[in-house]
Amino acid sequence: MNNINSETIWSPFDGSPVGLMPIADENDVEAATVASVEAFGVMKALPRFVRADILDRAAQIIKRRRAEFASTIASEAGKPLFDARGEVSRAIFNLTNAAAEARRFVGEEVPLDVDGGVHEYQVTGTDGHRIDIEKAQLQELKASRQRVGIARRFPIGPILAIAPFNFPLNLVLHKVAPAIAVGNSVVLKPAPQTPLTSALLLQVFEEAGLPQGALQVVHCSVALAEKMVRDDRFAMVTFTGSAKVGWHIKSISGRKKVALELGGNGAVIVCDDADVDLAVARCARGGLVYAGQYCIGVQRILVARQIYDVFCEKLIAKVRSFNVGDPLVEGVDVGPVINEDAAKRISAWTEEALANGAKLLCGGTRNGTLLQPTLLSNTTPSMKVECEEVFGPVMTVNPFDNFDDALNRAASGNYGLQGGLFTNNLRRAFQSIEEWDVGGLIVNDVPIFRIDNMPFGGWKQSGLGREGTRYAMEEMSAIKHLVLNYS
Repeated sequence: MNNINSETIWSPFDGSPVGLMPIADENDVEAATVASVEAFGVMKALPRFVRADILDRAAQIIKRRRAEFASTIASEAGKPLFDARGEVSRAIFNLTNAAAEARRFVGEEVPLDVDGGVHEYQVTGTDGHRIDIEKAQLQELKASRQRVGIARRFPIGPILAIAPFNFPLNLVLHKVAPAIAVGNSVVLKPAPQTPLTSALLLQVFEEAGLPQGALQVVHCSVALAEKMVRDDRFAMVTFTGSAKVGWHIKSISGRKKVALELGGNGAVIVCDDADVDLAVARCARGGLVYAGQYCIGVQRILVARQIYDVFCEKLIAKVRSFNVGDPLVEGVDVGPVINEDAAKRISAWTEEALANGAKLLCGGTRNGTLLQPTLLSNTTPSMKVECEEVFGPVMTVNPFDNFDDALNRAASGNYGLQGGLFTNNLRRAFQSIEEWDVGGLIVNDVPIFRIDNMPFGGWKQSGLGREGTRYAMEEMSAIKHLVLNYS
């Protein structure tokens, strides 16, 4: 970047400076776009083993710099060290898995000899006469077998990737790694709160031998980001963030492909045959990991009335045991939310619920950006703490008498990212996946369970398209169909 202007990135915990990030102006964004178009010409020509080796080398470099990445994530995102290290581990797997997929990602042979009537209509003999299947000689029938259809996948072009703050390394790589694996170039706009991790990642790929211009990071204004979204030189925009922003991006993106991984208000159903201790432990972790700033975090818990009192007693104790404080201190479980505006909004939603009849089971207090983990009961589906995405350490817990009613409540609303179901009843599991419109249903665990090769994405307002390495590669490629007649 030619622009020497920089912005200080501040810690969400104590407001201390974390580092400086260059600010991209209009000229920088234009230069990045031009360079990405040029780099795509190189990337699409590279054999798969070259792309795979780059990704493997990048994984090894991050493994070597693991502590540096974890510290940067913890500092600029306010993520506790345990979770920051976990994110780095996931990122390393993301890269090695993308390398493996790059080596084996293929199209398919399309059978062309599947219907006799179509064969009669589409094919003629060598002298131009029509084929009559009933009277055809073996040689004429054999000719139908000698047409081969090959559906090959090709990279589609420069990708604009817009990333969120909550996983500044791994969710970035959910976009960058499959794009590189399939042979595209990428312009990455990181979240304004957490660009320093992306700057480190750019260093990693440069060291790994990625062709010049194939990955560029632009820390720019919303106006310039929108200009890129509208720019037809990008073949695709892939975005992770809020539903409001995501659907706005789709509305201004023109003809390009769009992938949206948006919000959720993750529900968990705990049936009377569940392992209560397991459900309590996983719900507490699922709702409080990274202070609840997780699109698939646990937000709504519905518990069979027979076990509700026991479940609540154990959940309250578990939630109260979580350590809240400085994310850079070992042993802290819950750090700050990303800024004070977010903390104020979360507190306001909690107070609004309480004013409308909700009951506070624990938590509910705030100190700057630190929120005490909060449990609410007696909430209703119309309250913001249920129907919207809280994106903070707040969970609701309510009893149910009938499984169908619980399933209907869990499935209600505008979101459908992932859900959790604790039961040993196989019929309930299959009923749930049929009736609950979520991108992923996790049985005997919570919605935060995600291995990075899984298909991942939402229904309804929760998104469009799928991430997960191979599934993202499919989104970032297109089919050309080759038909060969060798008869």
